[in-house]
Amino acid sequence: MSKLALGTVQFGLDYGISNFTGKVPLKEAHKIINLAKEQSVDTIDTAYSYGDSEKILGDIGVNDFNIVTKTESLQSGVDNVLRSVNQSLKKLKVDKLHGLLIHNINDVKRKQFEFLYSQLNELKQFGIINKIGFSCYEPEQVDFLLDNFDFDLIQIPFNIIDNRLIVGGQLKKLKNRNVEVHARSVFLQGLLLMNSQNRLKKFARWDSLWRLWHEWLEDNRISALQASITYSMSISEISKVVVGIESKKQLDEILRANMGKLNNIPQELFTHDVDLLSPANWDNL
Repeated sequence: MSKLALGTVQFGLDYGISNFTGKVPLKEAHKIINLAKEQSVDTIDTAYSYGDSEKILGDIGVNDFNIVTKTESLQSGVDNVLRSVNQSLKKLKVDKLHGLLIHNINDVKRKQFEFLYSQLNELKQFGIINKIGFSCYEPEQVDFLLDNFDFDLIQIPFNIIDNRLIVGGQLKKLKNRNVEVHARSVFLQGLLLMNSQNRLKKFARWDSLWRLWHEWLEDNRISALQASITYSMSISEISKVVVGIESKKQLDEILRANMGKLNNIPQELFTHDVDLLSPANWDNL
């Protein structure tokens, strides 16, 4: 069983700052799924809002995988959210989900959320959902969830320059609560894999960090992809590392990239600057 999980947003949408090829063609998606199966990657991450990603996965056939998907926003009402879960099952052509995540963390503030959560737990009791959880963006959101909810699964942003959840102790708390942790954004939407020529000018504000990053990679004779995937894989509190895949070749590179453990990561590489770490803020740079 691989610690890697297959992210499929690119199956349904043209997504990612470093994605220059667009949505994954159906033939290539077949190749990716087949390679994942061959290499014991047992978890697929998708969402109701990822275009036709769920339908494509269902057409390919993913019964051998643990499927994690995400809800529609509660803004549409509890009935519509429950209907979207049922539609996800139909599109995926599966009878049950390994995990269902509340996709919009702000839904917890809505009056109807308590009722929705109880309904989802009923689906869990019926065996339709194995684990219920949340998709988060900031450490403070993880703190709020730990203080207010019992949950089984969480998806969080994590990468080699973002150690906020380690420093803040949230990862340890999640492990102590037996919460399954899935890390996403391990390449920071591809930003960590870009060279200085391809990186957009709006990220020049962090030029000193990029210089240190590339110097450290060169000194250690490893690629940005190797360093990024190895670091996230090495964190014991993380159960799965979710990577968005655009081609079979890319998945093969990622599968071969894990080197075990990294040494001598400069403390100066870590940043807590949310303008850089939160892609939602990039449009304002």
